[in-house]
Amino acid sequence: MDEKSLFLGFDHMGINCNTGTDAADNAALVHTLFGFDVIDGKDSIYAGPAIELMKDGDAGRGKFGHIAVATRDIHEAQKHLEEKGFEFDPTSVKYDSKGQLIVVYLKSEISGFAIHLLKK
Repeated sequence: MDEKSLFLGFDHMGINCNTGTDAADNAALVHTLFGFDVIDGKDSIYAGPAIELMKDGDAGRGKFGHIAVATRDIHEAQKHLEEKGFEFDPTSVKYDSKGQLIVVYLKSEISGFAIHLLKK
Protein backbone atom coordinates (compact mmCIF):
# COMPACT_ATOMS: atom_id res chain seq x y z
CA MET A 1 0.00 0.00 0.00
CA ASP A 2 1.47 3.38 -0.92
CA GLU A 3 1.54 6.43 1.37
CA LYS A 4 -1.12 8.32 -0.60
CA SER A 5 -3.68 5.59 -0.04
CA LEU A 6 -2.49 4.68 3.46
CA PHE A 7 -2.60 8.14 5.03
CA LEU A 8 -5.83 10.09 4.62
CA GLY A 9 -4.25 13.33 5.86
CA PHE A 10 -4.55 15.77 8.72
CA ASP A 11 -7.48 15.02 11.02
CA HIS A 12 -7.18 17.43 13.93
CA MET A 13 -4.83 19.42 16.13
CA GLY A 14 -4.88 19.16 19.90
CA ILE A 15 -3.73 22.25 21.78
CA ASN A 16 -2.63 21.88 25.41
CA CYS A 17 -4.41 24.40 27.62
CA ASN A 18 -3.50 24.96 31.27
CA THR A 19 -6.96 24.28 32.69
CA GLY A 20 -10.47 23.34 31.67
CA THR A 21 -11.40 27.01 31.98
CA ASP A 22 -8.63 27.97 29.54
CA ALA A 23 -9.84 25.30 27.13
CA ALA A 24 -13.44 26.55 27.39
CA ASP A 25 -12.36 30.18 26.91
CA ASN A 26 -10.33 29.27 23.83
CA ALA A 27 -13.16 27.13 22.42
CA ALA A 28 -15.51 30.08 22.89
CA LEU A 29 -13.06 32.33 21.05
CA VAL A 30 -12.85 29.88 18.13
CA HIS A 31 -16.66 29.75 18.09
CA THR A 32 -16.87 33.55 18.03
CA LEU A 33 -14.30 33.76 15.25
CA PHE A 34 -15.60 31.03 12.97
CA GLY A 35 -18.96 29.83 14.31
CA PHE A 36 -17.63 26.31 14.88
CA ASP A 37 -19.72 24.13 17.17
CA VAL A 38 -18.25 23.52 20.63
CA ILE A 39 -18.43 20.01 22.08
CA ASP A 40 -17.32 19.56 25.68
CA GLY A 41 -15.79 16.17 26.48
CA LYS A 42 -14.14 14.53 29.47
CA ASP A 43 -10.52 15.48 28.69
CA SER A 44 -10.94 18.07 25.95
CA ILE A 45 -13.25 20.48 24.17
CA TYR A 46 -13.64 20.39 20.42
CA ALA A 47 -14.17 23.63 18.55
CA GLY A 48 -15.29 22.39 15.17
CA PRO A 49 -14.06 19.09 13.79
CA ALA A 50 -10.34 19.88 13.74
CA ILE A 51 -9.45 21.87 16.87
CA GLU A 52 -9.21 19.95 20.14
CA LEU A 53 -8.45 22.01 23.25
CA MET A 54 -6.99 19.81 25.98
CA LYS A 55 -8.30 20.66 29.45
CA ASP A 56 -5.12 19.73 31.33
CA GLY A 57 -2.08 20.63 29.25
CA ASP A 58 0.24 18.81 31.62
CA ALA A 59 -1.63 15.58 30.93
CA GLY A 60 -1.67 16.03 27.16
CA ARG A 61 1.00 14.57 24.93
CA GLY A 62 3.50 16.86 23.29
CA LYS A 63 4.94 20.06 24.69
CA PHE A 64 2.28 22.15 22.97
CA GLY A 65 -0.23 19.50 21.94
CA HIS A 66 -0.69 16.92 19.23
CA ILE A 67 -1.43 16.44 15.55
CA ALA A 68 -3.64 13.55 14.46
CA VAL A 69 -3.12 11.94 11.06
CA ALA A 70 -5.98 9.76 9.81
CA THR A 71 -5.47 6.34 8.28
CA ARG A 72 -7.76 3.59 7.02
CA ASP A 73 -5.42 0.87 8.31
CA ILE A 74 -3.65 1.86 11.51
CA HIS A 75 -1.67 -1.39 11.74
CA GLU A 76 -0.34 -1.04 8.19
CA ALA A 77 0.42 2.67 8.77
CA GLN A 78 2.33 1.87 11.95
CA LYS A 79 4.27 -0.89 10.20
CA HIS A 80 5.08 1.45 7.29
CA LEU A 81 6.49 4.12 9.61
CA GLU A 82 8.41 1.57 11.68
CA GLU A 83 10.05 0.35 8.47
CA LYS A 84 11.21 3.96 7.98
CA GLY A 85 12.83 3.85 11.43
CA PHE A 86 10.16 5.61 13.50
CA GLU A 87 9.20 4.30 16.92
CA PHE A 88 5.84 4.29 18.66
CA ASP A 89 5.02 4.70 22.34
CA PRO A 90 3.33 1.48 23.47
CA THR A 91 1.79 3.28 26.46
CA SER A 92 -0.14 5.59 24.12
CA VAL A 93 -2.44 3.08 22.46
CA LYS A 94 -6.21 3.47 22.68
CA TYR A 95 -8.84 0.96 21.67
CA ASP A 96 -12.48 1.33 20.74
CA SER A 97 -15.32 -0.54 22.47
CA LYS A 98 -14.73 -3.53 20.15
CA GLY A 99 -11.08 -3.79 21.19
CA GLN A 100 -9.72 -2.46 17.91
CA LEU A 101 -6.69 -0.16 17.92
CA ILE A 102 -7.72 3.41 17.04
CA VAL A 103 -4.86 5.62 18.33
CA VAL A 104 -1.10 5.24 18.66
CA TYR A 105 1.50 8.00 19.18
CA LEU A 106 4.96 8.26 17.72
CA LYS A 107 7.76 8.65 20.28
CA SER A 108 9.15 11.68 18.45
CA GLU A 109 7.57 15.13 18.22
CA ILE A 110 7.55 17.81 15.54
CA SER A 111 8.25 21.29 16.95
CA GLY A 112 6.71 20.39 20.30
CA PHE A 113 3.68 18.57 18.89
CA ALA A 114 3.19 14.86 19.46
CA ILE A 115 1.97 12.96 16.40
CA HIS A 116 -0.61 10.19 16.49
CA LEU A 117 -2.24 7.94 14.00
CA LEU A 118 -6.02 7.79 14.11
CA LYS A 119 -8.01 4.98 12.52
CA LYS A 120 -10.87 6.34 10.39
